[in-house]
Amino acid sequence: MHDSTAPTGWTRRQLFRTARALGLGALVPGAAATAQPATRGAAATSPTGADLYTALGVRPIINARGTFTIIGGSVELPEVRAAKAAANQYYANFEELMEAAGRRLAELTGAEWGMVSSGCAAAISHATAACVAGGNPDLHVRLPDLTGFAKTEVIIPTHSRNVYDAAVRAVGVTIVEVDTPEALALAIGPKTAMIYFFTTPRNETGPMSLEAIARIATPHGAPIMVDAAAEILTVPNVHLQRGATLVGYSGGKILRGPQTAGLLLGRKDLVQAAWMHSAPHHGYARAMKVGREEVVGMLIAVERWVKGDRAAEWAEWVRQADVIAAAASRAPGVTATVAREPWEDRSNRSPRVTLRWDAATLGLTGQQAVEILYNETPRITVGGASGPRNGPPGDTGLTLATSMLQPGDETIVGERLRAVLSARRTLVVPPPAAAPAGDVAGQWRVEIAFLASRSTHVLQLRQRGAAIEGAHQGDIETRELSGTMDGAKVMFTSRITERSGNALNYRFTGELSGDTMSGTIDMGEYRSATWTARRVTTA
Repeated sequence: MHDSTAPTGWTRRQLFRTARALGLGALVPGAAATAQPATRGAAATSPTGADLYTALGVRPIINARGTFTIIGGSVELPEVRAAKAAANQYYANFEELMEAAGRRLAELTGAEWGMVSSGCAAAISHATAACVAGGNPDLHVRLPDLTGFAKTEVIIPTHSRNVYDAAVRAVGVTIVEVDTPEALALAIGPKTAMIYFFTTPRNETGPMSLEAIARIATPHGAPIMVDAAAEILTVPNVHLQRGATLVGYSGGKILRGPQTAGLLLGRKDLVQAAWMHSAPHHGYARAMKVGREEVVGMLIAVERWVKGDRAAEWAEWVRQADVIAAAASRAPGVTATVAREPWEDRSNRSPRVTLRWDAATLGLTGQQAVEILYNETPRITVGGASGPRNGPPGDTGLTLATSMLQPGDETIVGERLRAVLSARRTLVVPPPAAAPAGDVAGQWRVEIAFLASRSTHVLQLRQRGAAIEGAHQGDIETRELSGTMDGAKVMFTSRITERSGNALNYRFTGELSGDTMSGTIDMGEYRSATWTARRVTTA
């Protein structure tokens, strides 16, 4: 008999297998049967899945790059999709659901408690709120206004400053940056709410490693929050073993859970307080809502990860890498190597294929090959290329990862690489730059048109031959600037050079005409803007 609320083709028994496997049967009436592990890639895509994008004028991508949010993270496991569909058909009390989820995550991971959030960044914000307000609703409703709060500071080692510490700053705390153990010891005080640590291989050892920080912080009772968003989930948890209090993960990366879910694991009282500081509770974090479907789906993803055959999964990724390498190396002049063993970095861990060739022989640089793969059909994104887009002639290449490929993608990618690298071209090397058509030295007033606002910035420029250097004074900060001049064409980039979470680059391109310059600004993930500059003073 079919459940009238179930997706077409699903029996009631199939619908509830997942809930039973998680021990959540009481939350879903009628849950029965035992879940059977699905093979990777089973029912991986709907036959018309690509049409959902092409109908909107968006071209789907084959992901040979990794678990990056800009391209969608990862593909949910079939079991996760089934669990979400089942959970959506019934209502549940969220407090009861999150209590059950916290208990189950503790059982699966060995942590004291767990919580499902709307991504790792949300987990970091909720953890910060828990360390600042401690689950006190009088304080919670005032976040991010910390006036009168006892704990208002978060310490971040210099090596851990990054764009993601915005999730910490969102709670309203003051960031205290330290770069030595001595500075850390002096910084910890009554106002210290938390220490944030961004995990990378370079931070694993040395005087400011997690273990070293824990030795200093633990006697003071200062909690340590580790950002391990893109990492594999280790059981027992390597970060908690090394002294962390809390650790956050992305659910939509290597775990292949819901893309809009994340995990917070660690000390029970703080994780439970973090839940109080998250939606559906009102206050600053109401916007960071996670659905009941994502909670159940995330639990299934963790269960699949913990109980899955990691060695078999890795072997399949290596097999896909071998298929790609064999096909691509059939292109004359191309060599292919496969990195088969896991390396120390736990983030985006995957077998990798590296292709090398001589740019002059093939008439193609690695960056040009990357662009062809991405812009033509089928659309393929890879890990990256060596060298600039145009020349100089010499050794070049590209890399790709296989952990996010779907079954059959390896054949498509390999044959496409062989075709692109077999097509002989003439390497186009840009002609030498023309002599500068003028001198841009001086102070310039720059009017910038953003998507929905305008702003006035100031450039202080110096010129030595074709080289341009100076400073770019923005709305808030001043950053160093450097670039070149080719005839009347100008190109310069400004960067924030201090270690902070406010990473932002402006790449100006345009033309000089007397005391006026104009063109476009490439702001990376923040897209583009137009600019017009008028000289105020000469050098």
